[in-house]
Amino acid sequence: MPMRKLSHYDKVGKARMVDITPKPITHRTAQAHAFVYLPPRVLAAIQKLTNPKGDPLETARIAGITAAKRTCEWIPLCHPLPLTHIDVLPIVCKNGIQIRTHVSASAQTGVEMEALVAAAAAALTV
Repeated sequence: MPMRKLSHYDKVGKARMVDITPKPITHRTAQAHAFVYLPPRVLAAIQKLTNPKGDPLETARIAGITAAKRTCEWIPLCHPLPLTHIDVLPIVCKNGIQIRTHVSASAQTGVEMEALVAAAAAALTV
């Protein structure tokens, strides 16, 4: 089976930004998730209502939203997109924190990278 051409490389193998000019604007959505494993002691501290640095899960949520909006600054050759909705949900689990993201836009290209960047930034912030 022949290998498909990679859209982010030109004929000589140089990276390039894909031309999305001819693509129609459609509603796009993407979801991503990350998991941060934490020792029980750290997980217990995160759940306390009196954390001296504030609520770490709320900080992580805001970091994820902010990062999604700036994905084109994180990922080379990524198109800047007019995101219409970003949801970042950190969930306390048995062994750590699960991060779920959902991103939407009406655009000419997908929002998968934005959802992934939101999950990564939120996880790193935790």
